[in-house]
Amino acid sequence: MQCDGGMRTARDVIVAALLGAEEYGFATAPLVVAGCIMMRVCHLDTCPVGVATQNPELRARFNGKPEFVENFFRFIAEDVRKYLAELGFRSIDEAIGHVDVLDTAPGIAHWKSRGLDLTPIFAIPRDAHGAQLTQRRRLRDQDHALEHALDQTIIALAEGALEDARPVRLELPVRNVNRTVGTLLGSEVTRRYGGQGLLDDTIHVTLTGSAGQSIGAFLPPGITLETDRRRQ
Repeated sequence: MQCDGGMRTARDVIVAALLGAEEYGFATAPLVVAGCIMMRVCHLDTCPVGVATQNPELRARFNGKPEFVENFFRFIAEDVRKYLAELGFRSIDEAIGHVDVLDTAPGIAHWKSRGLDLTPIFAIPRDAHGAQLTQRRRLRDQDHALEHALDQTIIALAEGALEDARPVRLELPVRNVNRTVGTLLGSEVTRRYGGQGLLDDTIHVTLTGSAGQSIGAFLPPGITLETDRRRQ
């Protein structure tokens, strides 16, 4: 289970872990560490510090370094260790799911949570005999159902391009539940042709409908994805 959304500190990680999270997503904090000043113009290509822009003049202003983000997470990890020690846990794995060590009274009494039933969130997992479970993390593997992904259909129809780089044109319907269309296809292209990919527009896919989040994520050269909502 992954938890994200406004995570800034080691305390956020510990609270998420105690509530059952096994992965912790940070976004804004490391972005700021890398140099973002939160101008909120990412979509305008005018980022003044060169973080979110393709403009070469603006990109030249970027002075962030990977070491900045690495150092930030080292501090987070060090603080996580301190919290774990205070709570009596030897590792983050031991802490996962131990809602019993959370002080929930202030949160439950807060006016914003008045009327909410938070019992399921703070419930302690028990076995069939009523005893508390000692193993509270990842009891079964995840099934992402990738065999049913739209990309599998695209890969099958684009086999000609994947085999000998012949241009392929496809038209398929898409729904917003298809969140990462093109990612598996891109991995196939990279696996067969390396980082240079294919010639531009070798695989051209027109998707009719509303595409989901992260369409075209991490595409290598040679793949064109086009969406047309008017034809849905």
